[in-house]
Amino acid sequence: MRTNSTLSEDIVPREAGSEEPRLFANSRGFTLLELMIVMTIILILATIGAGRYEQSVVQAREATLRSDLAVMRKAIQDYTLDKAAGPQSLDDLVSGGYLRDIPIDPMTRQKDWTTDTDELMLSPEQTTSGITDVHSASQQVSPSDGTAYSSW
Repeated sequence: MRTNSTLSEDIVPREAGSEEPRLFANSRGFTLLELMIVMTIILILATIGAGRYEQSVVQAREATLRSDLAVMRKAIQDYTLDKAAGPQSLDDLVSGGYLRDIPIDPMTRQKDWTTDTDELMLSPEQTTSGITDVHSASQQVSPSDGTAYSSW
């Protein structure tokens, strides 16, 4: 009858002339080499994942920038056609109800948009000119197409 196994049952009897007992060769556990290989694989996968994460963050910011620019440009156009005058600042779009709030530039993370003012009239009824376009204030270059965000 066998009772609960203990460490002493896993020890092979001493060989003649040997001072220390040996553990069974099939004892369970990992060698240092196996642990190092697993750690290396985990490190490689984490490095690849971090790179992909950074790419997805940049793509998300670029998509947000494109969307914000389209919304603000549409608001500028609607304001100009409705009021027969171009907005003098982006705050005019908020006070006129064309934007709820001026969005934060996803590249600079501030409300520091660059505006273009032109003497271009969108309609014959327009009396004064004002802002005609808006751009990001960032001087960074897009890794996807190589153009500056300020030129979008």
